[in-house]
Amino acid sequence: MTKILVTYDMFREGFNELVEKYDVTFPDEKGFSYEQVLEMIPEYDVLCSMFDFPVNKELMDRAEKLKLVANYAVGYDNIDIPYAIEKGITVANTPDQVTAPTANLALALMLDAARRVTECDRRLRIEGKNMKIGVLENLGVGVTGQTLGIVGMGRIGQALAKRANACGMEVLYHNRRQLDLEAETRFKVEYVSFEELLERSDFVSLNAPYTKETYHLIGENELRKMKSTAVLINTARGPLIDEYALIKALKEGTIRAAGLDVFEFGDYPSPELLDLDNVVITPHIGTQTMQTRIEMAKAVCDNVIGFFEDDRPVKRVTPLIKW
Repeated sequence: MTKILVTYDMFREGFNELVEKYDVTFPDEKGFSYEQVLEMIPEYDVLCSMFDFPVNKELMDRAEKLKLVANYAVGYDNIDIPYAIEKGITVANTPDQVTAPTANLALALMLDAARRVTECDRRLRIEGKNMKIGVLENLGVGVTGQTLGIVGMGRIGQALAKRANACGMEVLYHNRRQLDLEAETRFKVEYVSFEELLERSDFVSLNAPYTKETYHLIGENELRKMKSTAVLINTARGPLIDEYALIKALKEGTIRAAGLDVFEFGDYPSPELLDLDNVVITPHIGTQTMQTRIEMAKAVCDNVIGFFEDDRPVKRVTPLIKW
């Protein structure tokens, strides 16, 4: 019987169909460690991995029976894709389920940073009646009539463009390849170079995948090209931004503000970010709604069942075109 190893323990109801059909091993609430999976993997045909679980050369070399890695995420920088292809191992992900919640969070961070919602909430709680309140105090910026630059026009970038349209924004984008005219018309977007996007945008949202080419896509030089009134949003991957350069830019007023759901050095922001009023931070919650997480679990199951029974689509991962 096909054996499936799941590295994480969450939303078991999403795995009901998989459990009915195959021999599935779940961990306890802590999840399996890398060392535990390394020891167990030779017996398994499928590995259901979490977005932060490393599926590397060492592990795949131990996985004598492994045919499929079904990743519980849209991103897959935790997996050595070229080596998986070399080993004949299929990799699948869950792109559809994360699109709307991540786009919604990007918009929320943008609105929050623009209107200083979190900053004013925090100050009001701390300062109370001592906080200055008046017609010229606590001024933010609007989004209607402003320009949003989207870096990475995949599913999430396109979903964000729709939301920006609804807010009355002009939308520019830069992508690995330009969309066709029909898609550009439908999403009401204009394709520009990366440099022009930085120079023209009032808001810049990063929605690109994390690759060698996109590491520190935004650094000191790029921040200097942006408007001093610009707001930078990142709901993609932390290392797309040089975090130290961003801290410097936020302190010196090189850009107005930032909204971050991800951080360069792991799950936690650099301590200096915590002291800045002009940054809104959330702890990687782009897909953290109960409904989304259950749907993602079901999507993992669909990838596994579709792979073996060919009765439904499999969201196979292919190598990215260079940025």
